[in-house]
Amino acid sequence: MEKMRTRPVKISVPLTVLVAAFGAAISSYGPAASAQAATTTTFTARVFASGAQLSHATAKGEEPISEPDDITFLRGDIFVGFQNGVGPQGQASTTGDVDSTIVEFDLAGHAVGQWDVVGKCDGVTADPSTGRLIATVNEDARSSIYLIDPATGTVVHYRYNEPLPSKGGTDAISVYDGMVLISASAPGTTGKAAPQPSYPAVYRAVFDPATRLATVSPLFFDEAQATVAGKDSPLSGQLKRLALTDPDSNEDVPSFAPRFAGDFMLTSQGDKEQIFVHDAGGPSQSLSVLGLSGSVDDTAWASDQTGAIYTTDNSNNTIYKVTGPFRRGEVFVAATPCDANNAPATCPAPGFPPNYLGELNPSTGAIARAPLTGPAVAAQGMLFLP
Repeated sequence: MEKMRTRPVKISVPLTVLVAAFGAAISSYGPAASAQAATTTTFTARVFASGAQLSHATAKGEEPISEPDDITFLRGDIFVGFQNGVGPQGQASTTGDVDSTIVEFDLAGHAVGQWDVVGKCDGVTADPSTGRLIATVNEDARSSIYLIDPATGTVVHYRYNEPLPSKGGTDAISVYDGMVLISASAPGTTGKAAPQPSYPAVYRAVFDPATRLATVSPLFFDEAQATVAGKDSPLSGQLKRLALTDPDSNEDVPSFAPRFAGDFMLTSQGDKEQIFVHDAGGPSQSLSVLGLSGSVDDTAWASDQTGAIYTTDNSNNTIYKVTGPFRRGEVFVAATPCDANNAPATCPAPGFPPNYLGELNPSTGAIARAPLTGPAVAAQGMLFLP
Protein backbone atom coordinates (compact mmCIF):
# COMPACT_ATOMS: atom_id res chain seq x y z
CA MET A 1 0.00 0.00 0.00
CA GLU A 2 1.37 3.35 -0.97
CA LYS A 3 1.33 6.07 1.65
CA MET A 4 -0.41 9.37 1.27
CA ARG A 5 1.96 12.12 0.20
CA THR A 6 0.31 15.07 1.88
CA ARG A 7 2.01 18.42 1.60
CA PRO A 8 1.27 21.67 3.41
CA VAL A 9 -1.11 23.76 1.35
CA LYS A 10 0.57 26.99 0.28
CA ILE A 11 -1.89 29.77 -0.47
CA SER A 12 -0.35 33.22 -0.41
CA VAL A 13 -2.84 35.18 -2.50
CA PRO A 14 -6.55 35.44 -1.57
CA LEU A 15 -8.87 34.14 -4.23
CA THR A 16 -10.62 37.51 -4.33
CA VAL A 17 -7.37 39.05 -5.51
CA LEU A 18 -7.04 36.33 -8.16
CA VAL A 19 -10.52 37.14 -9.39
CA ALA A 20 -9.58 40.79 -9.79
CA ALA A 21 -6.36 39.83 -11.53
CA PHE A 22 -8.21 37.73 -14.08
CA GLY A 23 -10.56 40.67 -14.73
CA ALA A 24 -13.71 40.51 -16.73
CA ALA A 25 -12.21 39.73 -20.12
CA ILE A 26 -14.32 37.69 -22.47
CA SER A 27 -12.72 35.58 -25.19
CA SER A 28 -12.77 37.34 -28.57
CA TYR A 29 -13.30 34.09 -30.43
CA GLY A 30 -16.77 33.34 -31.72
CA PRO A 31 -18.74 30.11 -31.26
CA ALA A 32 -17.68 27.10 -33.28
CA ALA A 33 -21.21 26.30 -34.33
CA SER A 34 -24.03 28.32 -35.84
CA ALA A 35 -26.59 26.95 -33.36
CA GLN A 36 -28.67 29.51 -31.54
CA ALA A 37 -28.23 29.71 -27.77
CA ALA A 38 -30.74 27.64 -25.85
CA THR A 39 -31.43 30.47 -23.41
CA THR A 40 -31.14 34.22 -23.11
CA THR A 41 -29.74 33.90 -19.59
CA THR A 42 -26.28 35.32 -19.03
CA PHE A 43 -24.18 33.21 -16.69
CA THR A 44 -21.54 34.53 -14.33
CA ALA A 45 -18.05 33.07 -13.90
CA ARG A 46 -15.61 33.65 -11.06
CA VAL A 47 -12.41 31.97 -9.94
CA PHE A 48 -13.12 29.18 -7.45
CA ALA A 49 -9.52 28.02 -6.95
CA SER A 50 -6.11 28.16 -8.61
CA GLY A 51 -3.24 25.71 -8.76
CA ALA A 52 -0.75 28.57 -8.97
CA GLN A 53 -0.47 28.82 -5.19
CA LEU A 54 -0.15 25.06 -4.56
CA SER A 55 2.90 22.81 -4.76
CA HIS A 56 3.90 19.18 -4.36
CA ALA A 57 7.08 17.26 -3.58
CA THR A 58 9.29 16.08 -6.43
CA ALA A 59 12.76 14.63 -6.70
CA LYS A 60 14.01 18.19 -7.23
CA GLY A 61 12.10 19.61 -4.26
CA GLU A 62 8.78 21.45 -4.08
CA GLU A 63 7.30 22.37 -7.46
CA PRO A 64 4.04 24.14 -8.38
CA ILE A 65 1.15 21.99 -9.52
CA SER A 66 -0.54 22.74 -12.83
CA GLU A 67 -2.97 21.65 -15.54
CA PRO A 68 -6.25 20.79 -13.75
CA ASP A 69 -8.32 18.35 -15.76
CA ASP A 70 -10.97 15.99 -14.40
CA ILE A 71 -13.20 17.00 -11.48
CA THR A 72 -15.55 15.14 -9.13
CA PHE A 73 -17.47 15.52 -5.86
CA LEU A 74 -17.39 13.28 -2.79
CA ARG A 75 -18.89 13.75 0.65
CA GLY A 76 -19.02 17.52 0.65
CA ASP A 77 -15.74 18.33 -1.13
CA ILE A 78 -14.53 18.81 -4.70
CA PHE A 79 -11.57 16.81 -6.04
CA VAL A 80 -9.48 17.84 -9.05
CA GLY A 81 -6.70 15.99 -10.86
CA PHE A 82 -3.72 18.21 -11.79
CA GLN A 83 -1.51 16.71 -14.52
CA ASN A 84 1.69 18.72 -13.83
CA GLY A 85 2.96 18.50 -17.41
CA VAL A 86 3.30 14.70 -17.37
CA GLY A 87 3.00 13.11 -20.84
CA PRO A 88 0.11 10.89 -22.03
CA GLN A 89 2.20 7.73 -21.64
CA GLY A 90 3.62 8.84 -18.28
CA GLN A 91 6.62 10.66 -19.74
CA ALA A 92 8.33 13.09 -17.40
CA SER A 93 7.47 16.77 -17.69
CA THR A 94 10.02 19.32 -18.89
CA THR A 95 11.06 19.76 -15.25
CA GLY A 96 11.34 16.01 -14.65
CA ASP A 97 8.00 15.64 -12.83
CA VAL A 98 6.38 12.20 -13.22
CA ASP A 99 3.49 12.60 -10.75
CA SER A 100 0.01 14.04 -11.06
CA THR A 101 -1.60 15.57 -7.97
CA ILE A 102 -5.19 15.10 -6.87
CA VAL A 103 -6.31 18.02 -4.69
CA GLU A 104 -9.30 18.12 -2.35
CA PHE A 105 -11.05 21.51 -2.07
CA ASP A 106 -13.80 22.51 0.33
CA LEU A 107 -16.73 24.45 -1.09
CA ALA A 108 -15.04 27.75 -0.23
CA GLY A 109 -12.19 26.89 -2.61
CA HIS A 110 -9.62 26.08 0.08
CA ALA A 111 -7.27 23.15 -0.55
CA VAL A 112 -7.61 20.74 2.37
CA GLY A 113 -5.69 17.68 1.13
CA GLN A 114 -3.69 16.29 -1.75
CA TRP A 115 -2.21 13.05 -3.05
CA ASP A 116 0.33 12.26 -5.75
CA VAL A 117 -0.04 9.40 -8.25
CA VAL A 118 2.62 8.33 -10.74
CA GLY A 119 1.60 9.16 -14.31
CA LYS A 120 -0.73 11.60 -16.05
CA CYS A 121 -4.11 11.60 -14.29
CA ASP A 122 -6.73 11.97 -17.03
CA GLY A 123 -9.73 10.52 -15.21
CA VAL A 124 -10.92 10.90 -11.62
CA THR A 125 -14.32 10.06 -10.18
CA ALA A 126 -15.96 9.37 -6.85
CA ASP A 127 -17.55 6.10 -5.76
CA PRO A 128 -20.03 7.18 -3.08
CA SER A 129 -20.75 3.56 -2.10
CA THR A 130 -17.16 3.05 -0.92
CA GLY A 131 -16.14 6.63 -0.11
CA ARG A 132 -13.15 6.30 -2.42
CA LEU A 133 -11.83 8.10 -5.47
CA ILE A 134 -10.87 6.19 -8.62
CA ALA A 135 -8.14 7.72 -10.80
CA THR A 136 -6.73 6.51 -14.11
CA VAL A 137 -3.29 7.48 -15.41
CA ASN A 138 -1.77 7.63 -18.90
CA GLU A 139 -4.51 7.89 -21.50
CA ASP A 140 -2.38 6.83 -24.48
CA ALA A 141 -0.46 3.78 -23.19
CA ARG A 142 1.18 2.27 -20.07
CA SER A 143 -2.03 2.90 -18.20
CA SER A 144 -2.93 1.86 -14.66
CA ILE A 145 -5.42 2.87 -11.98
CA TYR A 146 -5.50 4.06 -8.36
CA LEU A 147 -8.00 3.83 -5.51
CA ILE A 148 -7.74 6.70 -3.00
CA ASP A 149 -9.48 6.86 0.38
CA PRO A 150 -9.54 10.54 1.42
CA ALA A 151 -10.74 9.64 4.92
CA THR A 152 -7.66 7.52 5.72
CA GLY A 153 -5.22 8.97 3.20
CA THR A 154 -4.43 5.57 1.66
CA VAL A 155 -3.53 5.30 -2.03
CA VAL A 156 -3.54 1.82 -3.61
CA HIS A 157 -2.09 1.26 -7.08
CA TYR A 158 -3.73 -1.35 -9.34
CA ARG A 159 -2.43 -2.79 -12.60
CA TYR A 160 -4.75 -4.07 -15.30
CA ASN A 161 -5.00 -7.86 -15.49
CA GLU A 162 -3.81 -7.99 -19.10
CA PRO A 163 -2.35 -5.75 -21.79
CA LEU A 164 -5.32 -3.61 -22.76
CA PRO A 165 -6.96 -5.11 -25.89
CA SER A 166 -7.65 -1.59 -27.19
CA LYS A 167 -3.85 -1.15 -27.52
CA GLY A 168 -4.16 2.29 -25.92
CA GLY A 169 -4.80 3.72 -22.48
CA THR A 170 -7.65 4.58 -20.13
CA ASP A 171 -9.37 7.88 -19.49
CA ALA A 172 -12.63 8.96 -17.80
CA ILE A 173 -14.46 6.82 -15.22
CA SER A 174 -18.11 6.54 -14.19
CA VAL A 175 -19.74 4.40 -11.52
CA TYR A 176 -22.93 3.27 -13.22
CA ASP A 177 -25.40 0.87 -11.60
CA GLY A 178 -22.60 -0.53 -9.43
CA MET A 179 -20.20 -1.00 -12.36
CA VAL A 180 -16.94 0.89 -12.78
CA LEU A 181 -16.89 1.94 -16.45
CA ILE A 182 -13.70 3.33 -18.02
CA SER A 183 -13.16 4.91 -21.44
CA ALA A 184 -10.71 2.93 -23.60
CA SER A 185 -8.82 5.95 -24.92
CA ALA A 186 -6.32 6.29 -27.78
CA PRO A 187 -7.15 2.93 -29.41
CA GLY A 188 -4.39 1.41 -31.50
CA THR A 189 -1.56 3.49 -30.03
CA THR A 190 0.65 0.48 -29.36
CA GLY A 191 -0.19 -1.81 -32.28
CA LYS A 192 -2.87 -3.80 -34.06
CA ALA A 193 -5.87 -5.27 -32.26
CA ALA A 194 -6.25 -8.97 -31.66
CA PRO A 195 -8.71 -10.70 -34.01
CA GLN A 196 -12.08 -9.35 -32.88
CA PRO A 197 -14.80 -7.05 -34.27
CA SER A 198 -12.88 -3.93 -33.23
CA TYR A 199 -11.26 -2.29 -30.24
CA PRO A 200 -13.22 -1.97 -26.98
CA ALA A 201 -14.63 1.54 -26.49
CA VAL A 202 -15.45 1.18 -22.79
CA TYR A 203 -14.21 -1.28 -20.16
CA ARG A 204 -15.90 -2.66 -17.09
CA ALA A 205 -13.35 -2.94 -14.27
CA VAL A 206 -13.43 -5.16 -11.17
CA PHE A 207 -10.82 -4.67 -8.44
CA ASP A 208 -9.14 -7.52 -6.54
CA PRO A 209 -7.48 -6.09 -3.40
CA ALA A 210 -5.55 -9.31 -2.80
CA THR A 211 -3.69 -9.18 -6.11
CA ARG A 212 -4.09 -5.44 -6.78
CA LEU A 213 -5.31 -6.25 -10.25
CA ALA A 214 -8.17 -4.51 -12.03
CA THR A 215 -9.79 -7.04 -14.36
CA VAL A 216 -11.28 -5.42 -17.46
CA SER A 217 -13.89 -6.62 -19.94
CA PRO A 218 -15.50 -4.72 -22.85
CA LEU A 219 -18.87 -3.01 -22.42
CA PHE A 220 -19.11 -2.33 -26.16
CA PHE A 221 -16.79 -1.90 -29.15
CA ASP A 222 -15.90 1.14 -31.22
CA GLU A 223 -17.53 -0.36 -34.32
CA ALA A 224 -20.76 -1.41 -32.65
CA GLN A 225 -24.17 -0.74 -34.20
CA ALA A 226 -26.02 2.33 -32.88
CA THR A 227 -29.28 4.07 -33.70
CA VAL A 228 -28.85 7.59 -35.09
CA ALA A 229 -30.41 9.91 -32.50
CA GLY A 230 -30.07 13.36 -34.09
CA LYS A 231 -33.63 14.43 -34.85
CA ASP A 232 -32.57 16.63 -37.76
CA SER A 233 -30.35 13.96 -39.32
CA PRO A 234 -31.54 12.36 -42.57
CA LEU A 235 -30.56 9.01 -40.98
CA SER A 236 -32.52 9.63 -37.76
CA GLY A 237 -33.82 6.36 -36.33
CA GLN A 238 -31.66 4.20 -38.57
CA LEU A 239 -28.84 1.92 -37.48
CA LYS A 240 -25.25 2.85 -38.34
CA ARG A 241 -21.93 1.26 -37.54
CA LEU A 242 -19.77 3.40 -35.27
CA ALA A 243 -16.17 4.19 -36.12
CA LEU A 244 -14.90 5.67 -32.87
CA THR A 245 -11.31 6.89 -32.80
CA ASP A 246 -11.26 8.93 -29.58
CA PRO A 247 -13.26 7.55 -26.61
CA ASP A 248 -12.78 10.19 -23.94
CA SER A 249 -15.16 11.53 -21.29
CA ASN A 250 -18.12 9.60 -19.95
CA GLU A 251 -21.07 10.33 -17.68
CA ASP A 252 -24.12 8.87 -15.99
CA VAL A 253 -27.05 10.73 -17.57
CA PRO A 254 -29.28 11.91 -14.68
CA SER A 255 -32.89 10.81 -14.36
CA PHE A 256 -34.16 14.36 -14.95
CA ALA A 257 -32.33 14.82 -18.26
CA PRO A 258 -34.62 15.85 -21.14
CA ARG A 259 -33.29 13.01 -23.27
CA PHE A 260 -31.40 9.72 -22.66
CA ALA A 261 -32.33 9.86 -18.94
CA GLY A 262 -30.66 7.08 -16.97
CA ASP A 263 -28.31 6.04 -19.78
CA PHE A 264 -24.54 5.75 -19.66
CA MET A 265 -22.87 8.20 -22.05
CA LEU A 266 -19.49 8.09 -23.78
CA THR A 267 -18.12 11.11 -25.63
CA SER A 268 -15.86 10.37 -28.59
CA GLN A 269 -14.16 13.75 -28.55
CA GLY A 270 -12.29 13.81 -31.85
CA ASP A 271 -15.24 12.23 -33.71
CA LYS A 272 -17.74 14.83 -32.40
CA GLU A 273 -20.17 12.17 -31.19
CA GLN A 274 -21.86 11.10 -27.98
CA ILE A 275 -22.85 7.46 -27.53
CA PHE A 276 -25.75 6.67 -25.17
CA VAL A 277 -25.97 3.14 -23.77
CA HIS A 278 -29.39 2.04 -22.55
CA ASP A 279 -29.46 -0.79 -20.00
CA ALA A 280 -25.64 -0.78 -19.95
CA GLY A 281 -24.32 -4.22 -19.07
CA GLY A 282 -27.86 -5.67 -19.11
CA PRO A 283 -29.62 -8.13 -21.38
CA SER A 284 -31.28 -5.40 -23.47
CA GLN A 285 -28.23 -3.13 -23.87
CA SER A 286 -28.61 -0.86 -26.89
CA LEU A 287 -26.72 2.12 -28.27
CA SER A 288 -27.74 5.49 -29.71
CA VAL A 289 -25.37 7.99 -31.32
CA LEU A 290 -25.83 11.76 -31.35
CA GLY A 291 -23.66 13.67 -33.81
CA LEU A 292 -22.43 17.00 -32.43
CA SER A 293 -21.76 20.26 -34.21
CA GLY A 294 -18.33 20.40 -32.55
CA SER A 295 -15.86 18.52 -30.38
CA VAL A 296 -16.57 18.40 -26.63
CA ASP A 297 -14.94 17.09 -23.49
CA ASP A 298 -17.09 16.90 -20.33
CA THR A 299 -20.88 17.27 -20.11
CA ALA A 300 -23.00 18.49 -17.17
CA TRP A 301 -26.76 18.68 -16.62
CA ALA A 302 -28.19 21.46 -14.45
CA SER A 303 -30.31 19.97 -11.68
CA ASP A 304 -31.71 23.19 -10.25
CA GLN A 305 -31.89 26.92 -10.81
CA THR A 306 -29.45 28.12 -8.17
CA GLY A 307 -26.65 25.55 -8.36
CA ALA A 308 -23.28 26.03 -10.03
CA ILE A 309 -21.05 24.55 -12.70
CA TYR A 310 -17.48 23.94 -11.54
CA THR A 311 -15.15 23.67 -14.50
CA THR A 312 -11.40 23.26 -14.83
CA ASP A 313 -9.29 25.38 -17.17
CA ASN A 314 -6.20 23.35 -18.04
CA SER A 315 -4.41 26.15 -19.86
CA ASN A 316 -4.89 28.76 -17.11
CA ASN A 317 -4.35 26.42 -14.11
CA THR A 318 -7.70 27.51 -12.72
CA ILE A 319 -11.03 26.12 -11.53
CA TYR A 320 -14.06 28.34 -12.17
CA LYS A 321 -17.50 28.48 -10.58
CA VAL A 322 -20.28 29.44 -13.01
CA THR A 323 -23.67 30.50 -11.64
CA GLY A 324 -27.02 30.95 -13.35
CA PRO A 325 -29.95 31.00 -13.04
CA PHE A 326 -30.19 27.61 -14.75
CA ARG A 327 -33.08 25.57 -16.08
CA ARG A 328 -33.44 22.05 -14.71
CA GLY A 329 -32.23 19.60 -17.36
CA GLU A 330 -30.22 22.22 -19.28
CA VAL A 331 -27.18 20.54 -20.88
CA PHE A 332 -23.72 22.15 -20.80
CA VAL A 333 -20.52 20.98 -22.46
CA ALA A 334 -16.86 21.87 -22.45
CA ALA A 335 -16.48 22.73 -26.13
CA THR A 336 -13.00 21.77 -27.40
CA PRO A 337 -12.67 22.78 -31.09
CA CYS A 338 -8.92 22.09 -31.22
CA ASP A 339 -9.50 18.45 -30.19
CA ALA A 340 -11.65 17.62 -33.22
CA ASN A 341 -10.11 15.17 -35.69
CA ASN A 342 -10.27 17.83 -38.40
CA ALA A 343 -8.58 20.56 -36.33
CA PRO A 344 -5.39 22.03 -37.82
CA ALA A 345 -1.99 21.13 -36.40
CA THR A 346 -1.56 24.71 -35.19
CA CYS A 347 -4.59 25.55 -33.07
CA PRO A 348 -6.37 27.82 -32.07
CA ALA A 349 -6.91 28.94 -35.64
CA PRO A 350 -9.65 30.55 -37.72
CA GLY A 351 -12.81 28.53 -37.13
CA PHE A 352 -11.14 26.61 -34.29
CA PRO A 353 -11.21 28.80 -31.16
CA PRO A 354 -9.94 27.86 -27.69
CA ASN A 355 -12.15 25.83 -25.36
CA TYR A 356 -15.34 27.49 -24.16
CA LEU A 357 -18.45 26.72 -22.13
CA GLY A 358 -21.20 25.59 -24.47
CA GLU A 359 -24.90 24.76 -24.32
CA LEU A 360 -25.95 21.56 -26.06
CA ASN A 361 -29.28 20.87 -27.75
CA PRO A 362 -29.78 17.15 -26.91
CA SER A 363 -32.23 16.69 -29.76
CA THR A 364 -30.00 17.93 -32.58
CA GLY A 365 -26.46 17.93 -31.14
CA ALA A 366 -26.04 21.64 -31.89
CA ILE A 367 -23.69 23.55 -29.56
CA ALA A 368 -23.85 27.29 -28.86
CA ARG A 369 -21.49 29.36 -26.76
CA ALA A 370 -23.01 30.03 -23.31
CA PRO A 371 -23.28 33.79 -22.71
CA LEU A 372 -20.85 34.48 -19.89
CA THR A 373 -19.69 37.44 -17.83
CA GLY A 374 -16.51 37.43 -15.78
CA PRO A 375 -13.20 35.79 -16.69
CA ALA A 376 -12.86 33.97 -20.00
CA VAL A 377 -13.40 30.27 -19.26
CA ALA A 378 -11.59 27.63 -21.34
CA ALA A 379 -13.70 24.76 -20.00
CA GLN A 380 -12.33 21.22 -19.63
CA GLY A 381 -13.60 18.99 -16.81
CA MET A 382 -17.10 19.86 -15.58
CA LEU A 383 -19.27 19.24 -12.52
CA PHE A 384 -22.72 20.61 -11.62
CA LEU A 385 -23.59 20.91 -7.93
CA PRO A 386 -27.09 21.86 -6.78
